[in-house]
Amino acid sequence: MALADFPPVFLLVLAGMLGLLFGSFANVVIYRLPRGENLAYPASHCPACGAPIKPYHNLPLLGFLWLRGRASCCKAPIPWRYPTVELLGGLWSLAVMRALVLDLPGATPIWKAGLLFAVYLALGVMLLCAIFIDLDHMLLPDALTLGGAALGLISAPLRGQPLLGSALGAGVGFVVVWLLFVEGYRLLRGFPGMGLGDAKLLALTGAWFGWRGVLFALLAGSVLGTLTFIAVYAARGRVEEPESVTRDREELEQELERLTGEERAALERELAKDPLFQKPGSGLGQARLAFGPFLAVATLAYLFVGPALIEEYLLLTAP
Repeated sequence: MALADFPPVFLLVLAGMLGLLFGSFANVVIYRLPRGENLAYPASHCPACGAPIKPYHNLPLLGFLWLRGRASCCKAPIPWRYPTVELLGGLWSLAVMRALVLDLPGATPIWKAGLLFAVYLALGVMLLCAIFIDLDHMLLPDALTLGGAALGLISAPLRGQPLLGSALGAGVGFVVVWLLFVEGYRLLRGFPGMGLGDAKLLALTGAWFGWRGVLFALLAGSVLGTLTFIAVYAARGRVEEPESVTRDREELEQELERLTGEERAALERELAKDPLFQKPGSGLGQARLAFGPFLAVATLAYLFVGPALIEEYLLLTAP
């Protein structure tokens, strides 16, 4: 069977439904992965009281609307982030189907079209999880960054990208951040300007979109991050780190106070390597803002507008 055998409307509806479902699963990953919890067990439960969530209350978007934004078990407010992530998953899935799959030749085997849709849907869901986890915890889990990079390498032939170019892009993405913004910045300022999680995230970008994608994501992400930093600072007069980061630091400090001798010294050495353990300064230059979300958004944007913008730039700058 070929792609032309399926009506576009059917494929779009199917893509939207799958996107909503995987957006719902992304909420599970966002909550459980940074806490080290099992993603499959136990079944979905209320974060406020721990009661199991009934399957028909867990329908993407519809469950939130049905319950009017409150848990059925304890009436605790359901954070708006949950339907937002589900909606973003659905929109990404629709965009992939419309812009990438439906533009394929009609004779494309349906298995190939489906596989291409699946890998790009996975990319979007992984980066969606990375965005919200980094916003909440200033953490980019290896399962998402390195896992996404591995998927990019494996899927390179399917996507029509040379495997060597994909591997080179991944290497460039990691080395640029590690060399300039981690080690280089540490030498100049005494602390890293970016984390290794950001380097691994750009390795993902390179594995999917090559070295041009890396440069685009780094530049566009920097612009988005700078504008967001200025806007937040102008509105609030400060840029605060996530509450979970402050809470984790306080718990580590309490643990450090309980230890003595070599155990205390070992923990101090380990914590000295973690820039988040050091309290941010009060000055504007000491404020912290998770950079991963901006890199992730720029990576997703590259898929649809990056190559065209780069070609336009090259035309404008050509002699």
